[in-house]
Amino acid sequence: MSVNGQAYIVGDRAGSLAHYPHARRAGPYIYVSGISSRRPDNTYEGATQREDGTWALDISAQTRAILENLKAILNEAGASLAHVVDLTVFLVDMADYDGFNQVYNQYFDAETGPTRTTVAVKQLPCKPPNRLLIEIKAVALAPDA
Repeated sequence: MSVNGQAYIVGDRAGSLAHYPHARRAGPYIYVSGISSRRPDNTYEGATQREDGTWALDISAQTRAILENLKAILNEAGASLAHVVDLTVFLVDMADYDGFNQVYNQYFDAETGPTRTTVAVKQLPCKPPNRLLIEIKAVALAPDA
């Protein structure tokens, strides 16, 4: 443990693109770094290359992959999605908002789910061509807090 808390690096998930952990516990909170649908082999769930070289991108598949990644990261820290208190969602295109919400609503409900902010961004960190439609950052309450 360092002076800024306990780092969590999950071996079976995509590694970070720089020197940062998947999550860090500081006090009673677990702060989860921004998560995409990137797999450990650096391919992307919800991004399929067509024969002509263009990409078919699927907001539902990317959202589901991110929330499953979030579950795995929180599990490493001894928590679950039920412990999430706040999410920040970054969408490249607000036209994907409804598709994102359809999947999101399968994981959370208004009574017990986290607060949430959704913003549109120009792009997300991905080597060209961009295959990311969404990234999510989370804060969770540690189960023993």
